[in-house]
Amino acid sequence: MLIKQRTEPEELKLLRFLNARMELSGKEKNIYLNLEKGLKGELWFDNWIENFSSEWFVLNDLLLESNNSVFQIDTLLITADKMYLFEIKNYEGDFYIQGDKWYTISKSEIKNPILQLERSEMLFRRLLQELGFSSPIESYLIFVNPDFFLYQTPFNLPIVFLSQLNRFKNKLIMNEGILKKRHSKFAEQLVSICLKESPYTRLPKYNYDQLERGVTCAYCYSLMDSLTEGEEIIVCKECGGKENVFSAILRSTEEYKLLFPDRKITTNEIFEWCRGVKSSRSIRRILSEKYELKGHGKYSFFVHNQNDIN
Repeated sequence: MLIKQRTEPEELKLLRFLNARMELSGKEKNIYLNLEKGLKGELWFDNWIENFSSEWFVLNDLLLESNNSVFQIDTLLITADKMYLFEIKNYEGDFYIQGDKWYTISKSEIKNPILQLERSEMLFRRLLQELGFSSPIESYLIFVNPDFFLYQTPFNLPIVFLSQLNRFKNKLIMNEGILKKRHSKFAEQLVSICLKESPYTRLPKYNYDQLERGVTCAYCYSLMDSLTEGEEIIVCKECGGKENVFSAILRSTEEYKLLFPDRKITTNEIFEWCRGVKSSRSIRRILSEKYELKGHGKYSFFVHNQNDIN
């Protein structure tokens, strides 16, 4: 049973928008692409584990704190007898291990993900003690990319490769049991204490004037030209993706609000932000259907309708 769904990190959303509208540095671009790739791997794993058993609690994307230390768990699986902590990796290419160090095949050292896993498990055990809950824990590093290979892998590391997942699934199923009320209460407690934002967000400096205007594609995230079929469909030149203009403008408005939380949503601001995809009158009508208008005349602006917040 899915208790906590995975959500896109705010950092990824912001970097995705900025990547379409400004030139990121090489380091910033690398952070963005790694976040996109990481989320894709996590979503693949979510789909894989989704329908295994109704006698498991699945909690995704837990951002927790213990002893003033923040840590994240990609997926936590609660069964009747124990808990499984999964760190999902979508690495691609050839890597190797030498001692306790990890390298790409070109001999560039990377962070040892086993150490990351061990840190998360240690902090999670401490959190369990703080919450007064007791359960055995098993932690695993899950590699989900078919184009990944790790040379010189010690057999005793808690690693599961893509080719081993079906056998690993059978191991999990063997540990099925009936969950009790204490498991349900603990799962709800974990969700309630999750942090909302990571303190480690890495964003480039930006301002409104340096960003390109326009509507980003909902599929490939590139900046679209104002091409329409008829009057209500906007088309992406890069991937051919099509979107209703009404939806595109509302999505672009949410993007604008996320990038500039201190700026007000006005008809003229969104008209400029969307680079004239529709007339200002049409944009005002579209915003009026989703948002609540405050003020009058040139001082009017839109806010989220409290009866329509998702």
